[in-house]
Amino acid sequence: MIRVLLADDEELVRVAVAALLGLEPDIEVVAQAADGAGAVTATLAHRPDVAVVDLEMPGLTGIEVAAELTRARPECAVVVLTGHGRPGHLRKALAAGARGFLPKGSPGGALADVIRRVHAGGRYVDPSLAADALTLPACPLSPRELETLRLAEFGTPVAVIARRVHLSDGTARNHLSAAVQKLGAADRAEAVRIARDNGWL
Repeated sequence: MIRVLLADDEELVRVAVAALLGLEPDIEVVAQAADGAGAVTATLAHRPDVAVVDLEMPGLTGIEVAAELTRARPECAVVVLTGHGRPGHLRKALAAGARGFLPKGSPGGALADVIRRVHAGGRYVDPSLAADALTLPACPLSPRELETLRLAEFGTPVAVIARRVHLSDGTARNHLSAAVQKLGAADRAEAVRIARDNGWL
């Protein structure tokens, strides 16, 4: 019997997936969690074989959960589910140690098949996401531009960003302007979104 943990902040989705997996003769859902920290705690307490985690959860994201479980309990295979699969997320999830990456819109039996595959030591990546990830362009931003853009993510004032990276206000502003221009964005917020979607941040 393959022991599974499910983590998703949307209760309806989590309960529905648990019910679906409950129909499988060789899979048992042994724990559920509504956020990332709960997923880590429940995994350490219940010792599932496979943890199925949502990409976007409160607290720790699915990618952060994958990284934590890979460190704390490497024998537990992590599958990341996503409502909007982006190639950048795929790269980060795999780098964090996830063994599976699957869109939530996949056919009903797909998750059970992926659970079996990763439990047997294999990997699974949605083919269309894998193809997109292979064709991602290289990051056009310099390390300094990436650093200032990362700090700008939450609307941080330029003066604060400049202090954190030990630059003058004008130089920090120039790096941010260059990042916005190189990414073809309308503003800093859009530049951050583009960089995140492509896995550069």
